[in-house]
Amino acid sequence: MKNSDMIRLLCEQMNISVSELARRLGQSPQNFGKKLKRETITLEELKSVSDVMDVKFEQTFILPDGKEIKTGNE
Repeated sequence: MKNSDMIRLLCEQMNISVSELARRLGQSPQNFGKKLKRETITLEELKSVSDVMDVKFEQTFILPDGKEIKTGNE
């Protein structure tokens, strides 16, 4: 699933519009919409989304031996 799809689904699940999320992030809805369309959302922006939506975000590399390298926001 693409980052933009995850963000749209999150907004749907949390019952807010993508435009409202953009405003909470301090971005214009137009600019944020363009980032979603181009798939240029950064890791830092994903962390910010999790902060303003009060949800947990994780990104993980899983090595062949099962060890994990995790970037997350709790």
